[in-house]
Parts: sequence; structure tokens; C-alpha cells
Amino acid sequence: MEEREQWHWQEEGTAWRGAGVYHVTLTVPSREPLLGTLVLPENDPSQARVERTPLGNAVVNELYVMCNHYPEIRILQFCLMPDHLHAVIHVTRAMETSIRSVVRGYWQGVKKHGRAYTLSVASELNSETTNEGPVGYPFPVFTERPFIRPLSRRRQLHTMIHYVKMNPQRLAAKRLKPGFFRVQNGIYIGSRRYDAVGNVALLMQQRFDTVHVRSTMVKAAEHGDDQQLRNYMNSRVFMARKGVVQVSPFISPQEKRVMQVLLQEGHPVILLADNGFREYYKPSDALFQACAAGRLLILSPWLYEEGKRHISRAECVALNTMADEICQSLNAVETTQL
Repeated sequence: MEEREQWHWQEEGTAWRGAGVYHVTLTVPSREPLLGTLVLPENDPSQARVERTPLGNAVVNELYVMCNHYPEIRILQFCLMPDHLHAVIHVTRAMETSIRSVVRGYWQGVKKHGRAYTLSVASELNSETTNEGPVGYPFPVFTERPFIRPLSRRRQLHTMIHYVKMNPQRLAAKRLKPGFFRVQNGIYIGSRRYDAVGNVALLMQQRFDTVHVRSTMVKAAEHGDDQQLRNYMNSRVFMARKGVVQVSPFISPQEKRVMQVLLQEGHPVILLADNGFREYYKPSDALFQACAAGRLLILSPWLYEEGKRHISRAECVALNTMADEICQSLNAVETTQL
């Protein structure tokens, strides 16, 4: 059975009441680790896990309460983190109410536990008085509604479940290598300013070159002559094996395939992103592993734009031009030093 038939992806016009798959995120706005503690045995990220606090247990239990109230809902995957919860839920058939209302009800249940926690902490704080009165009062825990995202494309389900499942490992890697995951502003290369995530020391390597598959190569391959395209893609990998850092926005399928091979073989990569970095940004999947290993630098010339989904042709051209500029500038520095 095809994935679309199996999971009944949400379609426009269902008003959030039909069958579908959704990613729900509940966050402690203060980002305090009130829900759990990250445990990292032997400093090994692969063994990372989160031990729940009583409040964290209550947040998870409310998921099962929600399922009991709505038998149409199944929890496909969830992960409780120290300051937030991810859940992938499957609405198996149309409901009388919308998924937004269901999640709002879940939020109301969670807020009750949050208020109880706030009152218990307040009671403890108020018992410790000074000459000036109580020492403080905690803020409410869950003041923001959960974020709901419908998964509308076939491959999103597998990707999201993997993302949710690996959250503790990602957090562990970030804590072990915090510098590689911190957004660094104001990185100048030539005359252009970038924001960056990853290993900025990659800019100190000796040789750089671009990965830019031309449309003429793709068109020739579509008409049966793929030799030029194959030779070019192979040449990027061969150069990387000789220590040349590959720089590109990696936009086309062929460029993405080159990047995949580069990452699999453990070569350093400089990736130009078509959007800036939001707060708490972290790369996904293979990019995350490369970033943790110090083999990746992501550069963006633009500020973060919420809701951005598609890259325009003008942005593609601009990013490829920037990749050329970066290589020319950094290679010129190396030539001057020699």
C-alpha cells in the first residue's frame, strides 16, 4: 500500500477535521528544564536519554488521556525533552471536532499540572522569607499553545518520526560541542556578511571549489548523454578526497547527491542556506552529524524568514554567485599567504 493511502494525508478543505498526520510541539516558554534531565552515560550521545520529572510524567500522561477521549487518534511517536515535548499523532478517521480543538484540550489539561507545579514552587519560595518579604514567585509554566504542523508530503512522516526519536541524541551532541551549534553573526568573507552555524575554522582550509551542476549538463543527460554530468559530479568527490573544500547551496537533485556522498565519506562541506537561522536552530539528519563532527559550515546572507518554504530562481542564482565569490576570496587569501 502506498504511503499516501496508508496515512490519509491531510488535504485542503478538510478544516483540520479529516484524517491526517500531525506534528505537535509543546514548549516551556522560559526554556527551563522543568520536564526532565538529560542523562549522558560516558559522554556518549548515542546513549543519551531524558529522565522525566513529575511534571514531565504528567505532560506525557495527558497524551494518553487525549487518546482515551478521542479513539480516532493514535500516538505514532513522542519524545519528552527537558523543556519541550514532540509528538507525532495520526488521526485515523474524520472527527466531529478539529485536531486544533483536540490539542487545545490537551493543552488545558497540561496547564492544570503546570499551575499545580507553580503553586508548589511558590509555596516553597514563600516559606523562605527575608527582611524584605518573599524571595520570589515563579512564572506560569505553559503560557503558549502547542504548535501543530500537518504533514502533507509522503516522506515527511518517516523524517519526522526519526527527528522526534533522535532528539535526546541531538541535544547531547549540542551540549558536547556547543560552539558548532551556536549561531555566529557577522562572518565577513570578502565584502559580504554572513551568519553561520558550524565549524568556522573550515574557512581556514587551503583550497575551495564550488559544486554547481549546469542546466546544460542535466538537459544533455535527459537526452541520453550523461557522460559530462557524471564526470562533473565525480570530479567534485575526487577533489574533496584531495582536500578541496566543496562550497555550494546544493540546490539541484544532482548537487544534493554530491553533498550526500561528501557527507558519507566524511569530507568538509560549506553549505549556503536560502534562509537565516531562527532561535534554537539546529541542522537535521546527516547535516547534524557532520556539524557535530566539525565537518560542516552553514552560511546564510539573509535574516530568518518565518514561513519560508520555497527558494526562488533569483535566490538560486544569488547563492551560486556567492559560492563563487567565497571560493575566489578564500583561494586568493591562500595564494597571498603563499
